[in-house]
Amino acid sequence: MKNLPECACGSMDHISRRTLLKVGGAASLAWLTPIATLLAREVEKSPKGKPAHSVIILWLAGGPSQLETFDPHPDSKFSFGTKAIKTALPGVQLAEGFQQLAEVMGDLSLIRSVVSKEADHERAVYNMKTGYRPSPTVVHPSIGAVICHELSDDGLDIPRHISILPDQWPARGGYLGAQYDAFQVYDPQGPIQDVSPLVPKDRLDQRMKDLSVVEQAFDRGRPANLDARTTLHQVTMARALKIMSSDQLKAFDVKQAPAAQRAAYGDTPFGRGCLAALRLIETGVRCVEVNLGGWDTHVNNHELQARNVKVLDPAFAALIHDLKERGLFDSTVVLCGGEFGRTPKMNPVGGRDHWPYAFTVAMAGGGIRRGHVLGATDPEGDSKEPEKPVRVQDLHATIQTALGINPEKELITPVGRPLALSDGSVIRGLLNV
Repeated sequence: MKNLPECACGSMDHISRRTLLKVGGAASLAWLTPIATLLAREVEKSPKGKPAHSVIILWLAGGPSQLETFDPHPDSKFSFGTKAIKTALPGVQLAEGFQQLAEVMGDLSLIRSVVSKEADHERAVYNMKTGYRPSPTVVHPSIGAVICHELSDDGLDIPRHISILPDQWPARGGYLGAQYDAFQVYDPQGPIQDVSPLVPKDRLDQRMKDLSVVEQAFDRGRPANLDARTTLHQVTMARALKIMSSDQLKAFDVKQAPAAQRAAYGDTPFGRGCLAALRLIETGVRCVEVNLGGWDTHVNNHELQARNVKVLDPAFAALIHDLKERGLFDSTVVLCGGEFGRTPKMNPVGGRDHWPYAFTVAMAGGGIRRGHVLGATDPEGDSKEPEKPVRVQDLHATIQTALGINPEKELITPVGRPLALSDGSVIRGLLNV
């Protein structure tokens, strides 16, 4: 059996279907009745209602401090003055500065026991975005690429996988192909890059006619079984022109949103990115990642973390509010977190260093259980091991399940290697069942 997270152990309900079938195949017919019962109970534990069909990732690049965000320990020797505030969820605190998010805490789940084996930024980002550790033999697809590969496009003109305010490590399509890479855009306050012709329409039309003449001549010189009209070049050109002429591009234009709504998200690139994510999901985009950098606080930890919390708090809270207001909450999984956390101890220059041993991510919507806290860290910092540890790959398996995707499904890579969409275990306690 897979090495299940602690939160999933101790109950036969959490044995995977694959494991049950393997056990059953090796036994006599006497196993059928009890195993069939377990399989039925497994089906019953699928998320209630229809699966979600979109994901919004609020990516906190650099590694946010769990102690100054979602897992404060204000009375511990490692708080170093960090204060906490009450939330709408009795007994659950957030770090000071999350006044607006505290009000919607009843809609969120906090996983305070995420564990990773990667403490280097680039490797840890790869791990968190793909659910796999880096390998020299294969480039794994990000969660957004997997979603777009597994779910239909629903006739969408614009890209289905989008990264807003990307950094040097945007989400990639990996072995699924570059067509699943995230389409990168910057501050939605400005024009969207690379979607407007550089010449007037009549000149663009003439250029396309000229290109058609060249392509037809090229086609005549090719064997009958190598039709130029089926090449990737033609497909790419057709998609680009479709995007450039689509009314769906208006979803990026946050200036069309009411002034009060724009103000609720905060007058920041990240706030505008979250508003754009809402509009894009409403249009039919499958996955939007909005990046907020600056969490790598090896110096001046408290000051820099507080500065970012001030940006994150209104945007995150407004996003939850608007998803509910527009009837998109149950169909959209929201994930907020970074590549790892920060050390309980403070270094000599007032910073916290990398800490992959126990950090927090927040989740909401899309079949995710509301008002729930999973796992806990040692407030005295004497133990690196959190209560009920959750591996990065378990988060991916859970998100895929919430979207109706089987995480055990295997795809064949270009070199002929079968790989499962996730090698994690579904965290049943996080799903509405």
